[in-house]
Amino acid sequence: MSDTRGGLLRRGKKDEGPRASFRQLLPYILEHRGLLAAALVLSLVGAAASLAQPLLAGQVVGIVEDGGALGSLVWLLVALLVVGAILGGVQHYLLQRIGTSVVFSARSALVRRMLRLPISDFDRRRTGDLVSRVGSDTTLLYAVITQGLLDAVGGAITFVGALIGMLVVDPVLLGLTLAVIVFALGSGALISSRIRPASKEQQERVGALASAVERSIGAIRTVRAANATERETDDIIVEAEAAKRAGFKVAKISAMVVPIAGIALQVAFLVVIGVGGYRVASGAIEISSLVTFILFLFLLVMPLGSALGAVNSVNQALGALGRIQEIIDLPSETDGDARVEPAAPVVTSAAIRFDDVRFSYAVPPAEDPEAPAEIREVLKGVTFEVPRGSRVALVGPSGAGKSTVFALVERFYDPDSGVVRLDGRDVRGLARDDLRAQIGYVEQDAPVLAGSLRDNLKLASPDATDAQCIQVLRDVNLGAVLDRDPAGLDAAVGEDGIMLSGGERQRLAIARALLAAPPILLLDESTSSLDGMNEQLLREAIDAVAADRTLLVIAHRLSTVVDSDVIVVLENGEVIGIGTHSELVKSTPLYRDLAKHQLLV
Repeated sequence: MSDTRGGLLRRGKKDEGPRASFRQLLPYILEHRGLLAAALVLSLVGAAASLAQPLLAGQVVGIVEDGGALGSLVWLLVALLVVGAILGGVQHYLLQRIGTSVVFSARSALVRRMLRLPISDFDRRRTGDLVSRVGSDTTLLYAVITQGLLDAVGGAITFVGALIGMLVVDPVLLGLTLAVIVFALGSGALISSRIRPASKEQQERVGALASAVERSIGAIRTVRAANATERETDDIIVEAEAAKRAGFKVAKISAMVVPIAGIALQVAFLVVIGVGGYRVASGAIEISSLVTFILFLFLLVMPLGSALGAVNSVNQALGALGRIQEIIDLPSETDGDARVEPAAPVVTSAAIRFDDVRFSYAVPPAEDPEAPAEIREVLKGVTFEVPRGSRVALVGPSGAGKSTVFALVERFYDPDSGVVRLDGRDVRGLARDDLRAQIGYVEQDAPVLAGSLRDNLKLASPDATDAQCIQVLRDVNLGAVLDRDPAGLDAAVGEDGIMLSGGERQRLAIARALLAAPPILLLDESTSSLDGMNEQLLREAIDAVAADRTLLVIAHRLSTVVDSDVIVVLENGEVIGIGTHSELVKSTPLYRDLAKHQLLV
């Protein structure tokens, strides 16, 4: 099997996806190390300011207790509070900026990989789920930065400083406090370990919901015409309910983690008040020391809450990161291309040649998509050639393999065996960009991108001038589209080209291919959406641009290809006839039947 489709065969059990680790999250964070360092410095300065406050407060209490003058001590304490607030605001801004940048980096890496995946990956994955990974999953990485991770680093400094301060003030009270803290940390870590799988399940449910919505909206006219609006709505709500239940599960686990820090603070505070009051009464410590210890206690427990929140956020983010890395770790379309050594140019009259090509799709059973894929051979030893500068037509019933031939020429897939050659060279030895630059391809469903006429035309020819765009539109009989809208080339075509008729979408796709002026044109069902008049006009346009080009055409209407230099007849993935129209009518029964049905004989 071709390497590009090997993933379709490994479907013996449900794909759980890779489990992301914190190490995989670090590159996204460290990419912004400059801002990270600045936020960290602010966090450390803020921690130092916080740790100084209990000491100053203790001195204030001691001075007041002794009846002394406070002097500038109070103002110094106020200054520390103000500075701490300002630093906190600046740090908050930096964290928001870093979080946004991390999301941008993850989305950029994901999109770069996603748009370079083999076509087979798009065949077996749901569009809505892929969109959800770019939109929803990456957003969870934002929470890692803004909801505790860096705060936890500064909090760790505060935690350690508070421990040292409490140890100096009263080791006995510290021992009692630590017993409560250790219990809280252990409980929080145990509960938080359940967050990651629950978060991953939630993101998968959101992906399934996005896929369901995308399917219904993408076919909204068909849904309305079939009176299926209620059924589709119910199906989407079922997916939304599943996403809601998964969200509730995450919320339930998170809700068990959040109160732990508060409970720890309350228990520790009660213990310190009770035991500390006794020690003050017994003369073991002074009242000012108890006040200092209590303030240190608050500084000790607050980072504990940040740490538990950080663990919670990181576990949720790692669940989403697993789905992101699942795509990023997939091989790209070009991985492994070096296995065929580039060949030197060959002197040959064939622009395209198929030599004993076999190709199979791996198709999961419709009744159980998770079951092992079935192997369906669609090309069986196909051999033919397309002479340079000629017009060659592929004809045959639906499912004969015609469109698959085009897919192999474009290297959307590689053959299982045999060789596809371009100008005598194995296409696997050519860089894909160089290969596709020589080919203009009009797909069977003639997709039109949302945007303007100009956006669609310049997709393959970004440097084309407006004059060239206008000329190619008139060449394919789309001048009326320009004339009816004052916006001209900036006229909107709508989502999936909904503002155009089926024939206009077909011709716009052809214009896009012609504008790139490639030496080879692949026209898949190129006249299937045109009426008789427009078909004739389009044929004349193609005749005009076909000079000195090689055309390989697919069409069910034999009237559009009877004048081809060569016609290749395919049936069940095999070549059953090659020749001109008159030759095939005599030699090939299938072609003769097709011609009779279309009144051509």
